Amino acid sequence: MIDPDEPLDIQLARQAKIIDALMRRANRQHEVGSSAYGAFQSAIALQGQIWAKTRDLERTTDELRHARDDTQRMRKNLADAMAAMDGGVALFTAGRLEVCNDIFQALLPDISERLQPGLEIDACFAAMSDSLYLVTVEGNFDTALAQARRGRVGASVVSLVIELVGDRWYQINLQRTSAENMVLLLTEITTIVRRNRSEKESLIDRQADYLQAVFENMTSGVCTFSPEGEVMMYNQQFRQLLGLPYTMLQQGSDLHRMLDFVAQHALITEAEDFDIGYWLDRLERQGRLRRRVRHATGRMLDLHAHRLPDGGVLLELKDVTLETRATVMLENRVAERTTELTHANAQLRQQFAEMARVEEELRVAKERAEAAVSSKTRFLAAASHDLLQPINAAKLLIATLKDSAAETRFAPMVDRLDGSFSSIEQLLHSLLDISRLESADRSLTPSDVCLGTLMRSVWEDQTPVAQRKGVQLDVVPSMVFVRSDPVYLLRSIQNLVVNALQYTPEGGRVLVGCRRKGGAVELQVWDTGIGISRKDQKRIFEEFARADNVPLGSGVGLGLSIVDRTCRHLGHKVRVRSKPGIGSVFSVEMEAAAGRHAAPEQGCEQTPAVVEAEMDYIILVIENDPDVLYAFTRKLEQWGASVFAARSAAEALTHVRDMGMAPDILLADFQLDDGETGDRAIAAVRAECGVQVPAIMITADRSNDLLKRGAREGFSVLTKPVQLSRLRPLIEWKVRWQAPEDGPVDAAQ
Repeated sequence: MIDPDEPLDIQLARQAKIIDALMRRANRQHEVGSSAYGAFQSAIALQGQIWAKTRDLERTTDELRHARDDTQRMRKNLADAMAAMDGGVALFTAGRLEVCNDIFQALLPDISERLQPGLEIDACFAAMSDSLYLVTVEGNFDTALAQARRGRVGASVVSLVIELVGDRWYQINLQRTSAENMVLLLTEITTIVRRNRSEKESLIDRQADYLQAVFENMTSGVCTFSPEGEVMMYNQQFRQLLGLPYTMLQQGSDLHRMLDFVAQHALITEAEDFDIGYWLDRLERQGRLRRRVRHATGRMLDLHAHRLPDGGVLLELKDVTLETRATVMLENRVAERTTELTHANAQLRQQFAEMARVEEELRVAKERAEAAVSSKTRFLAAASHDLLQPINAAKLLIATLKDSAAETRFAPMVDRLDGSFSSIEQLLHSLLDISRLESADRSLTPSDVCLGTLMRSVWEDQTPVAQRKGVQLDVVPSMVFVRSDPVYLLRSIQNLVVNALQYTPEGGRVLVGCRRKGGAVELQVWDTGIGISRKDQKRIFEEFARADNVPLGSGVGLGLSIVDRTCRHLGHKVRVRSKPGIGSVFSVEMEAAAGRHAAPEQGCEQTPAVVEAEMDYIILVIENDPDVLYAFTRKLEQWGASVFAARSAAEALTHVRDMGMAPDILLADFQLDDGETGDRAIAAVRAECGVQVPAIMITADRSNDLLKRGAREGFSVLTKPVQLSRLRPLIEWKVRWQAPEDGPVDAAQ
């Protein structure tokens, strides 16, 4: 019934009406009521409600009175604060002037009457712009007001600087204090502006002094002219360089007059070219002028003229006499040097032509040398079979003769003949190894190799030699796998053992074994021989080099050289430790095969011991060389075998057909006549017989390809010259233990 938003006096009048109506109602109920007591109770209750309402009205009246007093006090405090401020202040609410102080109102007297509460802010700025007391504004009122309106509440202040009459300066700051309110502050900055202006003028004066001091201390002569052509600033160096009298070069002197003086007194030697009009025209068109002139005193001057921004001219003179002389001297030296270089160039061309001719001759010589080496390599490779064939035949015949001449007067002679052929065989193997190592990139094929098999093979080959010399040869079996080439590694081990046996006296000992060194394996050959001095240890691996204590006739010095070259190609490390009179230790360090563990000793194939019983076997021999075929036949027959000799695969098939049965074993040369090969002959005989006849390939070819082919096709490989100490046990083993139907693979070398 009572709206709290209405004015207080209206609320009080309405409450009085309500109370009066309630009183009248109570009186009427009292008059017409049947019970006096009930009427009395109603009156009491109604009176309590009236008192409560009265107290609420009084409390509300007090609060409204206090709020009105606070508002008036706050407005008075705000007015006092604004009056106490040094600058002008104006508060705009909802875009209209709410309140301002006297400073703001009196700033522009001609518009002070218009600055009344309720004035729109746009009209306020328009009135300020129209004021006669406003001289300049650095900025724009409308732009500043729009920027302030777009800014966030409490954002940065938008500032303007205005100048008033009497050289007074003020800064106007605009800032939004709420969504509806905006404050405008006027701060006087007259003192700051005047002080900055004074400092600027003082700085300009000092800069002029500094500039004059710089001019005076410059090595170049400098003079500036006004747009009217009058001298403004110069230094003494300019007057001295140009040779002008004091009266000619003063402040206010005319440029044209000075140039006329220079031309009339021939201060510039090129007087006929001294065209002042041309100079000035060029300076006017291009804004700069640069020219080198010669002074009457002989000095060379660089003249630089520049048009200044205000239209004046800056002239600069620089003495370049020394520079000119140096340039002339340099040009002369350059000319002389050019002549020398031209002559040297001609000589270099002649030398280059000579070098080109020599290089061409060297290239031809190199090609010839490479062709010769290639021819030699091809010759040795092609001739190895032919060279080893007679050696092989001779060894077989000597072995047969040795058995036949035993306990006769010819036995010592046969032994010497056997030793001579062994030396020839060793030397031939060394020469062939060197030839193969020259093309090692093509012949070396590293693979996983079981060292135990190679060590066992060397032991079997060299045991007879050790027994003849009275030297004990021991091998500590080690079935570890290494990464190397089996053929060349076998030859290296064999060379080390042969070398140790050769230089170990009777009663000595040679020991071969292996040691683990992390991820590597070191094969060692120990001997109790004559030893090697420290100075000889550095050269024993050279070709044809021997230690000083080596007796004459004990070799040509190729074995260790071949070992060193082979190991370098394979990436192995060769070392030697030795002491004269005590013995030597040669070692070869190799990389252990990854993922391959040492196998049990019986896992690697070993050649059985020599069986002295007679061979009651049928042996088919295929060999195209008649001498080798004859020697094989005699030796095998001496061992008790029945031999069918054939020079070709066709002849071998004829023998098989005549026998009507398969031979016990087949021995075949690899290279036969008319392009035939031993592997194809073995395959033909097996096909004719219908069984996997045991077979041994005897060849001079030492490549790994033939070994791999033998592993695939089931035949063993022996290299020429054949070691009889290995041939007989291998025949016994293959006939007795290699069943024809199984066809196991044997890779003996």
